[in-house]
Amino acid sequence: MVEQNQATAKEDQMAGTQAREAEATATLAGEPAPSTVATRRGPVEYASFGEGPVVLALHGAMGGYDQGLILAQTIGGPGYRFVSVSRPGYLGTPLSAGRAPEEQADLLAHLLDALGIREAALMAISGGGPSAIHFALRHRDRCWGLVLISTCGEKIDTRLPLLFHLTKLLARWPAFGNMMRRRTARDLERAARRSITDPVLRARTVQDPHTGPLLAALMASTLDRMALRLPGTENDIRVTRATTYPLEQIAVPVLVVHGTADPLVPFTKHAKMLVDRIPGAELLALDGGEHAAIFTHRNEVRLRVTQFLGEHSKTEKR
Repeated sequence: MVEQNQATAKEDQMAGTQAREAEATATLAGEPAPSTVATRRGPVEYASFGEGPVVLALHGAMGGYDQGLILAQTIGGPGYRFVSVSRPGYLGTPLSAGRAPEEQADLLAHLLDALGIREAALMAISGGGPSAIHFALRHRDRCWGLVLISTCGEKIDTRLPLLFHLTKLLARWPAFGNMMRRRTARDLERAARRSITDPVLRARTVQDPHTGPLLAALMASTLDRMALRLPGTENDIRVTRATTYPLEQIAVPVLVVHGTADPLVPFTKHAKMLVDRIPGAELLALDGGEHAAIFTHRNEVRLRVTQFLGEHSKTEKR
């Protein structure tokens, strides 16, 4: 058994070396490109950029490593190494690598092992929240901070929109995604109507020279390779309708970021519960923000997240 564990650890180390070499090549090319690393739970796709204390970026539904990168670029600041992960069932990470959030938390720990990283903070949005919470619970000695954005505090009971069921049927045809991406590129403000219902707030966000392109990139990525994002999305839906957490046992610094007008993950039921039950948790309530509040309230969120990470990172320990 000992020999088997040593062999597995050696395989993780070798795979991690190959992944770091690919990552260095991507950095020299000027933009982060995805790499896949083998772990004890299975292959994991990730991309990385920046230098400094490590922050894992976890995407939500219909996501992937590309949306984790957008998350980090939207609300992260300089001075950190952001590692964006495709969670199981998304793009290059198979669902078999971890269906339950506890399994996904362990997968993240194995990924850190393979990359030679001792500890990290986690930045998770929406459907990435359960995995991040369980990472803090199961691997607290490796977690130096937790940022939960639009994350559920208990079971989700809101109905799925009809649009999701229609999208699920159409996603098997790439032509549909290509058509929708072209429409989004032509008229971003119209495409964003479902995500940002306030017309003034929507126009301001779309027209912002820095935030608008990030929102456009997120919406375009959701429509790219849709069939490879659906298994993880359907799994996330099952998880968020069944998951409860021992929140009182979380013993790491936590920042909860949530829009007060979020229709998918209601503020009062979820954000307030997280803050009330997690010892010492801090809350950034975004007045009038919906589920896409990191874009509509980007400056406010980025300032607070940067402050939070700065308060709790200890560079000498990385």
